[in-house]
Amino acid sequence: MFTGIVAEQGSVVSLNPSTAEQSAVLVISAPAAGAGLEPGGSIAVNGVCLTATSLDEDRISLDVMGETLDRTTTGKLRPGMKVNLERCVPAGGRLDGHVVQGHVDGVGELLERENQGNWDRLRFSVPQQLARYIAEKGSIAVDGVSLTVTAVSGAEEPQQWFEVGLIPTTLAATGLGALDVGGAVNLEVDVLAKYAERLLAFTASPAAVPAAEGGQA
Repeated sequence: MFTGIVAEQGSVVSLNPSTAEQSAVLVISAPAAGAGLEPGGSIAVNGVCLTATSLDEDRISLDVMGETLDRTTTGKLRPGMKVNLERCVPAGGRLDGHVVQGHVDGVGELLERENQGNWDRLRFSVPQQLARYIAEKGSIAVDGVSLTVTAVSGAEEPQQWFEVGLIPTTLAATGLGALDVGGAVNLEVDVLAKYAERLLAFTASPAAVPAAEGGQA
């Protein structure tokens, strides 16, 4: 589990196709976030939970499956690009952001960026099927960064979007500070909203709920 608090901006060393079909090996340089990480450990790269397969000084190698390449921006990474990094939360650690799984739900695009003096307003597109999980004042992870939603589109709008406000610390410490309009980002909606929808679907369908069994004699 992660919290969406970026620990470091690492650099992409390489992204090479693997011998296995539709997979790749991502190598990143992470002097701080990689400290103490061991093979088999988890790290979030732009919000994508990946497993370290080998380490060489400050370089971390990670296997990336085809599903991840298809559903996230990982496949578009190139050498020298910066990535947001976060280690998983230790037991008893602080939950400074919100519950982030590192399971990306879809990809959005930066539609607008406007400086508001001491902070920036960013508007992102969101896939139609994810818009229902995003609520004003709710939480969302954008490229692994835990953010509070400040505004959302109406349900009737053909292009669904949401807005967030970024303070100077977030602008400086994450890749969102340098993101250009048109840039793609990984989105993870609040997992509690997805679970709530799933539970309601079963509650609304009596046939999906098995009848309670009687007690033992």
